[in-house]
Amino acid sequence: MRLRRTDWNSALFAARWAARHVVLAVALCVLSVVDIRPAEAASRIKDIVAVEGVRENQLVGYGLVVGLNGTGDSLRNSPFTRQSLEAMLERLGLNTRGTNMQTDNVAAVMVTGHLPAFARQGSRVDVLVSAMGDAQDLRGGTLLVTPLMGADGEVYAVAQGSVAVAGFSAGGDAESITQGVPTSGRIANGAIVERELAFEFAGMQRIHLSLYNPDFTTAKRIAQAINNHLGASLAVPLDPATVRLSRPANTPVAMFDLLSSIEQLEVTPDQPARVVIDERSGIIVMGSEVKINTVAIAQGNLTIRVTETPQVSQPTPFSEGGQTEVVPRTEVAIDTADNERLAIVSSGVSLQDLVDGLNALGVGPRDMITILQAIKAAGAMQAEIEAM
Repeated sequence: MRLRRTDWNSALFAARWAARHVVLAVALCVLSVVDIRPAEAASRIKDIVAVEGVRENQLVGYGLVVGLNGTGDSLRNSPFTRQSLEAMLERLGLNTRGTNMQTDNVAAVMVTGHLPAFARQGSRVDVLVSAMGDAQDLRGGTLLVTPLMGADGEVYAVAQGSVAVAGFSAGGDAESITQGVPTSGRIANGAIVERELAFEFAGMQRIHLSLYNPDFTTAKRIAQAINNHLGASLAVPLDPATVRLSRPANTPVAMFDLLSSIEQLEVTPDQPARVVIDERSGIIVMGSEVKINTVAIAQGNLTIRVTETPQVSQPTPFSEGGQTEVVPRTEVAIDTADNERLAIVSSGVSLQDLVDGLNALGVGPRDMITILQAIKAAGAMQAEIEAM
């Protein structure tokens, strides 16, 4: 039996139709078993904890910046600059005490920096230079040798070099302009480390991991991730901010190798329900765990607008004794926002629903801060409000 062309086309169409529906059915089955949910944000252990002993130390020193183009301290108003300049010149063999120095090319500055962990002698660190007196600009200046001391009074580094200033100041007799802060600058690699901080890290038997954001759940998850990776109970959460890590017994594994093997492990940090507000700038930051019980919200502002439009009253032409006077005209408008209505926020809404509900009321950030505080005072917000 020979198929005609019309029969052949009908059979081909039916086969294609059946194939498409089979593919669609398989796709629907796959989608039905796949759990499509947004992946939780996981972080590496090295990004959420600090290792005991691995820390920076603050350094501070007092020095002089020279070579300024008339923008330094006035020695009459800055006696400490005069005394420092005289003492420096005496160490160089020059006696200037009792003379009338009027230079304005020198500025007294405070030099600050950080000594990194495990910094060795001869390594370099960046320093910041800030004017102390009435210097106007530190551009073009050079910091002279300045010892940098730690909190124990010992000198750990020595700074010197040209000061790089990002801001500038210019002006004339009638106008001036200032961009940035020209009285502070930076010296890249401007200090040389002279003293090391002794810290025996490799031989330690146990060490503590300090969480940047203390939390019971996060500390437990970190300990579980480490123990599952190492196959032994070597990590123990001591409190919400500390996890103790011990070296395996009777093994030559060093603490350095142990830390390098676990710092890449990923952990999903937990966070408390918290709302952070800054009333000065109107900034509001809300965590994803913030929940609201059923509450009704109404917001309205009382606006009083006073407009003064004085008018000039003049006498008629050729009138005797008439005077020109200014007649006050005042217009007062009051807006009580009576068209605002109550809005109901349902129980257990998400953060997005809360933001949408507050935006629907047409409130600004500062009014929203007051509303959030009122919701918390009413007991309808299950979150902590932290004011900056």
